[in-house]
Parts: sequence; structure tokens; C-alpha cells
Amino acid sequence: MPATGGINSGKSDSTLMRPRTIASAWRSSRRILSCAQVSGRTPKNLALGRACWYTVHRMTIVPATSRLTWRERIGYGIADMGFNFYWANIATFLMIFYTDVFGISAAAAGSMLFTIKIVNAFTDPMIGAAADRTETRFGKFRPYLIWMALPLAAAGVLTYTTPGLGKEGKLVWAYGTYLFMMVCYTGINIPYNALSGVMSSDAQERSTINGLRFIFAFGGSMLVTAATPLLVKWLGHGNERLGWQLTMAFWGVAASCLFAATFFNTHERIAPPPAQKTNVLQDVKDLAHNGPWMALFFLALIIMITITLRTATAAYYFKYYVQRPDLMAAFVPAYMAAAAGGASLAPVLTRFIDKRVLMMILMSATGILSMAFFFIPKDRIVWMFALQIAIGLALGPKSPLAFSMYADTADYNEWRTGRRATAMTFAAATFSQKLGTALAAAVMGWVFTALGYVANTAQTSKSQTGMVMLMSFIPAGFAFVAVAVMMFYKLDNEKMARIQADLAERKAANHVPTHS
Repeated sequence: MPATGGINSGKSDSTLMRPRTIASAWRSSRRILSCAQVSGRTPKNLALGRACWYTVHRMTIVPATSRLTWRERIGYGIADMGFNFYWANIATFLMIFYTDVFGISAAAAGSMLFTIKIVNAFTDPMIGAAADRTETRFGKFRPYLIWMALPLAAAGVLTYTTPGLGKEGKLVWAYGTYLFMMVCYTGINIPYNALSGVMSSDAQERSTINGLRFIFAFGGSMLVTAATPLLVKWLGHGNERLGWQLTMAFWGVAASCLFAATFFNTHERIAPPPAQKTNVLQDVKDLAHNGPWMALFFLALIIMITITLRTATAAYYFKYYVQRPDLMAAFVPAYMAAAAGGASLAPVLTRFIDKRVLMMILMSATGILSMAFFFIPKDRIVWMFALQIAIGLALGPKSPLAFSMYADTADYNEWRTGRRATAMTFAAATFSQKLGTALAAAVMGWVFTALGYVANTAQTSKSQTGMVMLMSFIPAGFAFVAVAVMMFYKLDNEKMARIQADLAERKAANHVPTHS
């Protein structure tokens, strides 16, 4: 049963009286403090008064349901371009960097990627819990964009550094540096994800900012996949190892600048009630009993397997099967450009199609198109690009759609329990994405090893067939599983409208404002 009491701050309401200026916010905060003092100058009442003053003092002059400015929408979205300076490199180049440049076997690289992702996935809820409990004058989530930018840049350089060590030494280095990079990435990415859930309580506004976000994300991925091979050659002057190291330094500096831009151009407007006191275990229990969130957990895991298999296999596919490695500089960017176009359609599509139904349509199309890839002859380059673009258009709306749905599950959790843990909601979702990426990397490593893959040599017909399967039928199977999973997601548009109305009524009854 949904919670019916308590103080909530997940949604604002037009009937709620809110200060419209900083001066009136200050006067309201003083009145709240005075009420606590008049009722008795006990430590408990004074503490409540101070909490109320802090809450009202942080209020923005813009209601949480108001439309965001384009400056703030773009300001939020641009950071995801920076994140993809790392993520696209990891998804597209890290496996082949480890096998063909760093010098470890495909099995060792696959197992390492799987192990580190599993370990790192368990840090996600911890970072989410810490972010939910962070209190600064800049909000809960924005400060992490500044705090973690430079450590992430340093970790990226170290990960793509090849030391002069033996086989065992290289493995230790790979494990240590990759774990360091993923923990730093988590430390900044989870608060960023949660930020989209507290900038506005309007469902369509959430779809808009997440749509913009993924336009920048796919744009960043397109830039990285096109420019990285060229930067490696240009900066390394023929030395691939040096080229990778300097290329990651370049991407790290660029990403840090984008993170700072997001920090300075966004605002937090929604926060848990000042009186809310929950522990991490309670947050986890809430998620475990949140049926829609559980459906999204498995959906994210399956979709990440689908995407990562195709993206990471593409480098091997063109190098060894098509024997045109030069096409990688256009193949993945073509997909990213199409995905960006698809992401831009998400706010429009959600106006006419329920999110749950739309996700099922998109993943069905992805499965069918992926299967078709198996039947393309190796000399039909145009067909390869045409199908890749079609898959990008189908998968493009998926990302903003999913993140908008995560925010909906945070609202559902507050409606059901009276508690809100936005960062934990997104952190646990990131957990599933990393687990999916890890499983995909392990599957690749195991398949390549089983089929006799040997780096930088002509591949057997079995090995080439395995590469084609990893680009077609295997990811298609996972896409169809994703369709089945969405049948268990029950938050349709009608139910979300009812939940949001209930939350607004509770807040109005308790006179609880939103926060900035």
C-alpha cells in the first residue's frame, strides 16, 4: 500500500504557496524558526527550526514543475558528452587495446573486465548512498562534478598506459588501473544521473533533458570513435603505446571542462523531507520491493549486453572479417549519429506512445535488425552501414526513455513508502548496466578463446563466424529478452499521473516546498 502520511518533496503543486523571491524566502524561513522557538525552546524544537530554515533558505525562485530554460537543459546534457569520452573508449577500444597493444590474451582481458565490473558494481550503491546524504550549499549531486573530474582524468591516462612489465605484472597493472578508473567514473556519474531526477518534477521535462543529454552522449561517442584512432597516430608519432596515453590525457581535460560547465549551469529543486531519516539498508530494501525498478534493473543489464557485444566486436569484425579496419572510423560514428537522432525523437514519441510500449517496440526492432546483419556478405559495405544506422535509430530513444523511467520509479518509491533516495535509485541502475557490460566482455573473451582467436594474425573460419554471430544473432537474442522483461514494468502513463497527483496533494497538505 502507498504511504499516506509524512512529509514529501518529490513533486511541487500549483496550489502550494512558495516564496517567489530570495527576500520572501528569507522571511518565510525566519517565521518557521520562530514557530519552533515559540512552541518551546527545547533542543528538539530548535533543531527542527534550523532544519526548516535550511530547507527554505535553499529554495529556488523557480517551482519544480516550471519549464527549465534552454541554458539549463543544455547545461545538464553537455556533461554526458564528457562521460562518453571515457565510456565510448572503454566500449569500443579497451578490449582491442588490451589484446593488440597492451599485450594480454583475449581470455585474460575478458576475465579482467568482467571481474572489475563486478567489483565496481558493488561500489555503485555505496556512492549513491553517500550522494543522497551529501549536504552542501551547492546541493547534493552537483559538487561531485567538480570533486571527481581530475581524479577520473588521471585514472584514464593510467589505464591506457603500457608499463614495461612481464605478463603477471601487466595483469596486476591492468586490474589496478581499470578498477581505479571505474571507481572514479562511478563517483561522478551516479550523482550526475541523480541530478536529472531533482532538477524538475515534470515528467515531460525529464524526458526533454534526458533526450538532450543523450544527443550529447551519442555526439561524444561519435567524436571519440572517429577521432581516437587519428589522435593515437598523431600524438604517438608511430608509437601506439604513447599515442594511447596522450589521447586519454586529451579526452580527460576536455571532459573535465564539460563537467564544470554542467556544475555552473544547473540547479537542484527537489530534495527529501528534512525530517527523513533512513539508512542504506532501508534504501536497498525499498528498491528490492520496488517492482518497476526491478524490471528496469534487468532491462538495463540485458540492453547493455546487447549494445556492448556489437560495439566491442565491431573493431574485430572489420579488422579480421571484412579486412577493412579503416572503416571503423566511420562505422561506429554512423551508429552514434543515428542514435543521437533517435534520442532527439524521444520527447516527441513519449507524447503519443506510452513509455513501456515504446520500449518494447524499440527493442523488437533492434532484435530484427540485428538478426539481418548475419546475412550481409563481407563485401556489402553499404548494407552494413545501412543496417547499423537503422539499429542506431531504434536504440537512440532507449537511453533517455530509460533514465526518465528511473526517475518515475523514484517517485513511485516515495509514493509507496514516504521515502525518497534518488541517487540510490540511479546507482543501483548503474550497477546493472556495469554488470551487463562485464558479462558482454566476458562472453566476447570466452567466445574468441573457444574459437581459437590469436591477435594480429589471420583468423580461422570458425573465429570469423564467431565475430559475425556476436554482431547479429547473439545480441538479437538479448534484445528479444528485453522485450519480455518490459512486460513486468507496470508504471504506465495513467498510473504515473495518479502517483504524481497524490504526491502533490500530500505536499500541499503538509505545506512542504521543493528545494533548490
